[in-house]
Amino acid sequence: MVEIGVDIGGTFTDVICRSAGAPDRVVKVPTTRGDPSRAVLAAVARLKDEAGIEPGDIVRFVHGTTVATNAVLERKGPKIGLLTTEGFKDILEIGRQLRHDVYRAVLEAETPVYLAHGRFRHEIPERVAADGTVLTPLDEEAVLKAAEALVADGVEGIAIVFLFSFLEPAHERRAAELIAERWPDLALSLSCDVDPAFREYERTVVTAFDAYIKPVIDRYLANLEAGLEAEKVPAPLQIMQSRGGITAAETARQRPVRLFLSGPAAGVAGAQAVGAAAGVGDLISVDIGGTSSDIALIRAGKPMIRPEGHVGGYDIRVPMVDVNAIGAGGGSLAWIDASGGLRVGPHSAGSEPGPVAYGRGGTQPTVTDASIVLGYIDPNYFAGGTMTLDPERARAAIEKEIAAPLGLSVERAALGIHRVVNAGMTEGIRLVSIRQGYDPREFALLPLGGAGGIHAAALSDELAVTRFLVALHPGVLSATGLLSAEIEHEIARAFPCRLAQSDPAAVAAFLDRLDGECAALMAREGSLPGETKISYSADICFVGQSHYLEIPFSPTGGFAERLDADFRADYQRVFGHAASGALEIVNLRAIHRAGHGGAGEVPEAQHAPRATTTRRIVLPGYEAGVEARVVDRQSIAAGDTLEGPLVIEQADTTTLVPPGWCVTAIASGILDVKKIGAGERA
Repeated sequence: MVEIGVDIGGTFTDVICRSAGAPDRVVKVPTTRGDPSRAVLAAVARLKDEAGIEPGDIVRFVHGTTVATNAVLERKGPKIGLLTTEGFKDILEIGRQLRHDVYRAVLEAETPVYLAHGRFRHEIPERVAADGTVLTPLDEEAVLKAAEALVADGVEGIAIVFLFSFLEPAHERRAAELIAERWPDLALSLSCDVDPAFREYERTVVTAFDAYIKPVIDRYLANLEAGLEAEKVPAPLQIMQSRGGITAAETARQRPVRLFLSGPAAGVAGAQAVGAAAGVGDLISVDIGGTSSDIALIRAGKPMIRPEGHVGGYDIRVPMVDVNAIGAGGGSLAWIDASGGLRVGPHSAGSEPGPVAYGRGGTQPTVTDASIVLGYIDPNYFAGGTMTLDPERARAAIEKEIAAPLGLSVERAALGIHRVVNAGMTEGIRLVSIRQGYDPREFALLPLGGAGGIHAAALSDELAVTRFLVALHPGVLSATGLLSAEIEHEIARAFPCRLAQSDPAAVAAFLDRLDGECAALMAREGSLPGETKISYSADICFVGQSHYLEIPFSPTGGFAERLDADFRADYQRVFGHAASGALEIVNLRAIHRAGHGGAGEVPEAQHAPRATTTRRIVLPGYEAGVEARVVDRQSIAAGDTLEGPLVIEQADTTTLVPPGWCVTAIASGILDVKKIGAGERA
């Protein structure tokens, strides 16, 4: 009975293989950029060849994907069309008339017009009023004529966005029915399904993006499912969603816009499970991979969720784990700008050609090359010894590109690379914590990703954080998080009314309807693990405001008063003040979850621990170098306490523990790293 979690990163595809009574198995393979599914299938083949894992024994296969995000970032989606209410076809182009950059000499569009240029946008005579009544019936002939023109123009999908369809969806559904009868292979996205909420521009954008990525996601999942079937894997494919819950691939195909943060959300789910195992509810996870760093905040054991995300330069109204992604990772390129300053990132060497030390043709030094020069990474034990790095290439590249132009030694130049990249990540951490009204000093850091452990202590020092946790397999914690994440389905619908005037019976009836929709989605998952947990939230704002906060609530007696108090408290925390004005409900939301739970058993040693040695490393404040013990992670038993300087090595990552820090291994196999002499704050 084998469970597989697969996370595709920009540089490596990480796989965790778990079965009862056996140690976890970890596989890392280079990501295949052209078709990411090839790397997934290659990892399955490796598990069979190296570990004797028979594909027929796999009962769960959970996947986190970046395909949706990449399709938007690279603008590689197909042609799509847009059907709108007559008079509103240019709403995608007009937007909100708000600009992020108002001082550019040449202004560029800040709305995603590329999704559907003018000739691909068609108006349909129909109109629903603001109270949901029909003013103008749907012109069915106009729908067919517009669809025929779009098909002739080569579109693969159509987004249908009619005014006030979130109150009365009949026109959108009838239009979709007419189109599907004539062109059954055409991908259709309806705003009443994708984003049934007010504000027509935001609803248009998210529905257009759903249509844009739907054919891409469908092809990708079809290729992956066909490959798994060819390998005789019987487990149904499950996908991580942006909110941090998993769903069946069939449902993901229908709502692909919910997959934008699929990969980063898996890392947050893994961090959440580790925090629960260690008894720490307040965490800041820092997922440092080869290409980027994904930073998220977990409060009282739950990740922060934001009502909309920012993807490819555009705001997209989809609930997502609040992850701040920055272009800083092990493969980030170091370079000298025109003014002679040292810069790191956002461009990355990726896995092809990779850092200079890989010896695959890279010439520009990276953060990983700097880590080798500083002594943090053993060139002969990278990725558990599956790759041998060339330290001389790394040293020569830093000397030529960074040290010589700046007049520094190679070691000081490498230390400078780390300082610059750490500064960027520190600011990213401040954004997800201070921006939400939280003091990062009250949290513990949780590094993950292949490079997380190398930077954790330096980031902690920058933020005055006195504690960080290191998971059992931090380098593949995103893949592990996939196996610990819950199945989740969330449905939100517009429910416009003044909070003080809300009718409890109407709210209860509306939530019952949402529960029915969620239950239908959960039923598609087949056999659910354990009892389904149900929770509710309301999107609340001050009357007249455009944006809202999501507030959890229980629909029992006096819920309006509790919502009022909770909203004002959250508003005060986030914005630093709260007015005394009237409030209104914008949307109501139901969330159904069924958990797999747990971070897994502590695995037995998979190899004899390597002997403890020493290695000279360079640290801030120790530029001349300091002798550090090099310890195999598997030699640290529960209850052991070690003091820095240490370099803790394992197959999937390296953890750096400077002087002034100590490590304690707790029973769950997690390393608890604390500042010596500091009071425990997290």
